[in-house]
Amino acid sequence: MQRITGSPRPNWRAEVEQIGFSYHTIDDELYWDESGWFEFNYDQIRVIEQATNVLHAMCIEAAECVIEEDRLSDFGIPSQFHYWIKQSWEADEPTLFGRFDLAWDGTGPPKMLEYNADTPTSLFEASVVQWHWLESLQNTGAAIAQFDQFNSLHEQLIEAWKYLRQQGWDRVHFAASDGHEEDFGNVTYLRDTASQAGIDTHYIDISQVGYDSDRKTFVDDQFEPIEYLFKLYPWEWMLQESFARHLLTSKTVWLEPAWKMLLSNKTILAILWELFPENKYLLKASFEPIEGDFVRKPILAREGSNIEIVTQQQHAQMATEGPYWNQPCIYQAYHPLYRSENGYAVLGSWVVGDRACGMGIREDIQAITHNTSRFLPHRIRR
Repeated sequence: MQRITGSPRPNWRAEVEQIGFSYHTIDDELYWDESGWFEFNYDQIRVIEQATNVLHAMCIEAAECVIEEDRLSDFGIPSQFHYWIKQSWEADEPTLFGRFDLAWDGTGPPKMLEYNADTPTSLFEASVVQWHWLESLQNTGAAIAQFDQFNSLHEQLIEAWKYLRQQGWDRVHFAASDGHEEDFGNVTYLRDTASQAGIDTHYIDISQVGYDSDRKTFVDDQFEPIEYLFKLYPWEWMLQESFARHLLTSKTVWLEPAWKMLLSNKTILAILWELFPENKYLLKASFEPIEGDFVRKPILAREGSNIEIVTQQQHAQMATEGPYWNQPCIYQAYHPLYRSENGYAVLGSWVVGDRACGMGIREDIQAITHNTSRFLPHRIRR
């Protein structure tokens, strides 16, 4: 695993905008950064793939344990939603995707930092934009012959939608919050993959979702019933909405399903350590402070907010601000990220269905990744 410094394509902005990637720059700072990239060999990719598949399987087992032992209160989930989440699990409601954040420098086993299992973003750039970058490195196409990429995301997403269509998902609504360009871009891309699988799609802003009490279903902006809805809107936010009580009786089927809120909650890190202590892919995690260097994480924090790193030997401490300071927390053993002169890197390893099938890498000058941390492409040396 190496970070390579190079020159961006002279017309890279036009190149990425042509394929629909409009949020390459956020707050006047580069988000998509092709002045550098990461290179791997196939053995290293197999390590990442195996770690991701094992971690996903362990997370499913952990979710089952939480349901069976009735531990949903540990996740801060209001009690009125417990039975509904259990029903979602017992009905085996389908899941589409998720993204593991891993710490790895190319040696030893990757370490799980968290599982973005409910509303993972950076999908379009991981699936399409970095593949387009690889293809266009050389006009002759020699780059494809010389290099590869851990990236079958696009194909696997279409196959996943095809499976759902076979299960009756002929029409799917997609919802996100207007004004969030990145969220809209990710949802638009997912709509495209669903359309390629033969599914009829309709976009609606999450604020326009209504509820029809007579038909016991959520409805769209045309008052048409929403049978299946993909939402890029966190479950913990939905449970606080005024319409939340209707979730318990609605016929609408959600993607991601309600049971996925267990895996997107950092409480699952402590549960995993209880079930699989000393597993090589896990970092020690607990509901109570732990000895040695550790990271304090609110169980529902997002975008790197309110994270605190405490390294006792160096008497160093780093913390980020945010709105989640008053939440319950877990404590996770600190593990260093890949570091170069350009900053710290986190590997985002994607799962579609139950299969690892792609990777995106985020880099920042600080050791805590946030929503505007740079996205760098990767390639595999053949």
